[in-house]
This record gives sequence, C-alpha cells and structure tokens, in this order.
Amino acid sequence: MKNILCFILVLITIKSFSQEKDLQFYIEKAQINSPLLKDLTNQIKSNALDSLINRANYKPQIAGNLNANYAPTINGYGYDTAITNGQTVSGLIGINQKIIGKNIVNSQAETFKLMKNGLLLNKSIALKDLNKAIVSQYITASGSLEQIDYNQKMISLLKNGAVVLKKLTQNSIYKQTDYLLFISTVKQQELQVLLLKQQYQNDLSLLNYLSGETDTTFVKLKNPDIVLKNIQNNDKIVFLKQFEVDSLKIKNQNKLIDNAYKPSLSLLADAGYLSSFTYQAFKNIGVSVGLGLSIPIYDGNQKSLQHQKNDTALATNLAYKKNFNKQYAQQLLMLNQKMKQTIETENQLQSQLQIADALIEADKKLLLSGDAQITDFVIAIGNVITINNSISQNKINKLQLINEINYWSSNN
Repeated sequence: MKNILCFILVLITIKSFSQEKDLQFYIEKAQINSPLLKDLTNQIKSNALDSLINRANYKPQIAGNLNANYAPTINGYGYDTAITNGQTVSGLIGINQKIIGKNIVNSQAETFKLMKNGLLLNKSIALKDLNKAIVSQYITASGSLEQIDYNQKMISLLKNGAVVLKKLTQNSIYKQTDYLLFISTVKQQELQVLLLKQQYQNDLSLLNYLSGETDTTFVKLKNPDIVLKNIQNNDKIVFLKQFEVDSLKIKNQNKLIDNAYKPSLSLLADAGYLSSFTYQAFKNIGVSVGLGLSIPIYDGNQKSLQHQKNDTALATNLAYKKNFNKQYAQQLLMLNQKMKQTIETENQLQSQLQIADALIEADKKLLLSGDAQITDFVIAIGNVITINNSISQNKINKLQLINEINYWSSNN
C-alpha cells in the first residue's frame, strides 16, 4: 500500500511539473489583474473627458426659461403694479457666450495636458513597481527550484554510493557504523529536498498572489532571462520627469492666477415672449442683446500672495529634485558595487567547487578499493552541497541586483 501511494505521488509530481511557465506569463497576468493600473487608466480617460467638458464651456450656453407671475391687488392692498405689472408671462431662450482670450484658452488646455502627463508618469511608475515585484519573486521562486534540482541530483549520487558501500560493508571491508553514517547523510539530504520543495511551493504561491492569480498547481518555472538594460540619461528617467511635471504645473498655476484677474466679457442675448398682458399682449414677442463686463479691482492683494505661495512650492520642488539626484547617483553606485562583489564571490565559489569536486572523485575511487575514510567522504559531499547552494544563492542575489538596477536606470 505504501509503495502504491509513493507511485501515485510521483505521478502527480511528474504531471504537475510538466507545466512550465515563464516570467512574461506572470508579468502579463499581474498587469491585467492590477486594480491600480486600471484605476490610473480610468483617471486618464476621465481627465480627457474633463478637458472636453472645459472646451464645451467656450461654446454658447443656451437655456430655455418659462415663467408666469401674478401679483393681485385686493381692496387697494398688494404689490405696486408699477413694479410688478400685476402679472407677467415669459418664455425666453437665452444665449450666453463668453468672450475668452487665446491666452486663457491655452492656459486651461495646458492644465489638462499636465494633469494627463502626471497621470501617465504615475502609471509608468506603478507599472515599474509591479514588474519589479513580480521579477523579484520569480527570481526567488526559480532559485528555490534550481536548488531542488541540484539537491535531488546529490541524492541520486549518495544513493548510488550507498549501494556500493552496502556491498562493501557486507564483505566486511567497511564497518556497519560507516554504512549507517552514510545512510544518515542520505536521509539528511532527502529532508533538505523536502524542505526546499515546501519553500518552492510557498514562493510559487506568493508569486501567484502578487500576479492576482489563484493557482495551487506545482508548476515548473523556466530559468529567468534577466539581463542589464541600457542605462537612460538622468534627464530621461521617469522618476525625474515627475519633478519636471510638478514644476510646470506650478508655473501654469501662475498663468491661471493672472488670467483670473483679467477683465471678462460675455455676450448676452435672448428671444421669446415677455408680456404683462396690460396692452396688446399678442405683440410682446421680441429679442434683446447685451454685454456683460466684469473688471477685478481689489481683493486684498490675494494675487501677489498666491504667486508667493507658488514660488515657495517651486523652491521646495527644486530642493527635492536636487536631493533625489544625489541619492539616485549614490543608489546606482552602491548597486554596482554589490554587483562587483557578487561576481568576485562567484569566481571564488567556482574555484572552491573545482577542488571539492576533485576531492569527491578521488574519494569515490578510494571507496571502491576500500581505502576511503567514510567520515572524510561525507564531509567532502557536504562541502560540495554547501558550495553549490552558495553558488545558487549568489546567482539569486546577482539577478535581484540586476532587477534593482534596471528598475532605477531604465524606463522599460
């Protein structure tokens, strides 16, 4: 019964691992499922509609109005008929056309354009943040899978050695304690693989969670193809573009303030029926035209104060930009320094691995002749496993650094 269960588990594992998914799959799923990206996309659409609504205000505003009023006089008591005419009926169509200067129109159009640019930048940064998180978790999960593959190979190597050692022990070439020590090493390695599989399953679950997918299958991840991208010029980096847009928004606000203090002119007109029914009511159909002029005179010096407030905001924005430039340069220096360290570590580990592999091969030959010390052989195997796991972890660190550098230095 136990063998049957093991066979079923092996089949399930083989079937589940037959599915392979790559990094692009999870990136696309995350982008599709991200509510933040959907929100920003809708905000961009809403901004476009706001711009159209604002343009509609430039067009003639036409409204129909129907009013009827009766003010009776009873026994000499009531409203003065010279004012109320006793009764009035009106049915008018009114037209109001604002006379707007080209500068005002351009400033308002620039406002919506800058709002759109700001939203596009926010979307770009949100997309970069999302992609970075997915890539980072994919690297972690694929690193766990790589360790599983290697440690399973080591189990096969140990089991083959155990078969040979068992025969040699039965022939009294090695002690029973030597054999048990070796079997203990095999069991420890099997436990290590089990823990790695559990870790991989947890890493995979987190990857699905970040990409917005509900999937519990034990799929195999393809090796991540992650390389350093071309470094953009500082002035083209999306993070610095935000400061540029903020500065332009403040300058545009100054234009809007100035425009608000310019005289405004409106063309007024109406046509329809307006009558008090006092004389020849049937002739009270007509039209009227007029002009409305508004001239700001004094508001407590608010214009100057608003400009001073915007000047302060510009100075603050400039200070943040200078500070970001310093930290940005320092950030890239630290990341590149760590990258060099991982390369140095990789070279050192590869050198150690060559020696450890040579020692394993020598011990395997000695094992067949009965001259190997089992404790030394076990230690040598443990060293190879440790070095390879360190190489795998160093590779993960290197890929994570590449992901981080790409995040800061590339807009892709």
